[in-house]
Amino acid sequence: MNIFTLNKISKHIKVMFLLGVFAAGCEKRLDVTPFQSISADKALLSEDDVYVTLIGAYDGAQNAASYGGDIMVLNDLIGNTTNINFTGTFAGLSDAYQTQMVASNSFAAGTWTSSYNTINRCNNVLSALDKVTSSTTKKNSIEGQALFLRASMYFELVRLYGKTIGDGDYAVNPGVPLVLKPTSTVSSSDYLARASVKAVYDQVIIDLNKAESLLPATNTIYATKWAAAAQLSRVYLMLKNYTEAGNAANRVIAGSGKTLNPDFTKLWFTFINNGGASPSEYLFSMTVTAQDGSNSLNTYFGRNISSIPGTNGRSDCKIKAAHLALYEAGDLRRNFFVVSGGNNYTMKHLDAKGNVPVVRLAEMYLTRAECNFRNGTSTGATALSDVNMIRARAGLTALTSLTLDAITNERYLELAFEGNNLHEAKRLQKTVGTNAWNSPKLILPIPQREIDVNKNLVQNSGY
Repeated sequence: MNIFTLNKISKHIKVMFLLGVFAAGCEKRLDVTPFQSISADKALLSEDDVYVTLIGAYDGAQNAASYGGDIMVLNDLIGNTTNINFTGTFAGLSDAYQTQMVASNSFAAGTWTSSYNTINRCNNVLSALDKVTSSTTKKNSIEGQALFLRASMYFELVRLYGKTIGDGDYAVNPGVPLVLKPTSTVSSSDYLARASVKAVYDQVIIDLNKAESLLPATNTIYATKWAAAAQLSRVYLMLKNYTEAGNAANRVIAGSGKTLNPDFTKLWFTFINNGGASPSEYLFSMTVTAQDGSNSLNTYFGRNISSIPGTNGRSDCKIKAAHLALYEAGDLRRNFFVVSGGNNYTMKHLDAKGNVPVVRLAEMYLTRAECNFRNGTSTGATALSDVNMIRARAGLTALTSLTLDAITNERYLELAFEGNNLHEAKRLQKTVGTNAWNSPKLILPIPQREIDVNKNLVQNSGY
């Protein structure tokens, strides 16, 4: 199946509109008919149709192969032999861990397909905004959410399947195809070549800027203007635009009303201990319920711990002692690991029905600190005060001076095993296991089935 046959809106839109998707954490129910699909004669003919298709886009993003966790798992697992001992039996993940992927890698293909599926659903929503007539506020919110999801998927795709910034000329390096209109039928004109990395980033920035301007400040479990700003901060940080990255992070910190949870350990176990709701510190997450949703971080990093009811997982990702040795004495984050069967496991992903965190407020403080330090500025606060705020929550003493290494190390430990390792290493030009930051082995292959169908696609080096 290629990217242009995933979601044929003129024939059948798969929605997966299960009540449990938004039962946890919702302030109100969606006031649309919860039907499972839209027939050809009714597709996107009304405001409710557009809204249900938007929920279908969220469902696509929630898929295990994308923000349901696989994107984060791949980012943490690829080549990460320094911190993780992967003992799983899935060949696709094992090959990623050992940086021995082939063009037919099932996880690379799954993430590609799932991401473009979500993108096409977003494009369907954006193509029918004229059907949203009840209020300008609702129309703006729907448009902003679709733009946010589309931009997020393209951001993940270009980072996984294209060369990172600083590795050659990003205006020339191939990224991924930019599909900005809904696809219902396929002709030769639909087989697009890979847009440049720069072109993809440019589109992501356009989408996120507009999304931030349109989205509401609060939106139950769905995307808000602060989620868009946080994603923008990530994008600009990858581009090494420290001024814009810091400004976006500062907007989130100053305007979102979110605060750091005083207890680091309360950021997890959302289903076991928090009734299925994400902590306030989460700026955007994927909701998982007993009826719907997936959490691949739990699947591969989790383990059934008999003393903690509700835990589960395949026990595939065992944390090496070398990682634990990186924490200072007294660091509460060092204590957030559990020994079971003689192996160490992170406690972040033990909850079998835990929500999948996409971005947390703590990251924004660390981004603002790094950007202020690099620029010699103090937008919102000094770099030292931001870093010490994170350290204080971890039970550590305040630093009296700061270096760039100290900031990035704090970021590394705070966000460990949340899907940041690969891109952080590339951004900071550090090795990943035994691989240099710009090794082609750290870039996912364009799925072979896409290459076979679309002769305009060029494969990445080494596949």
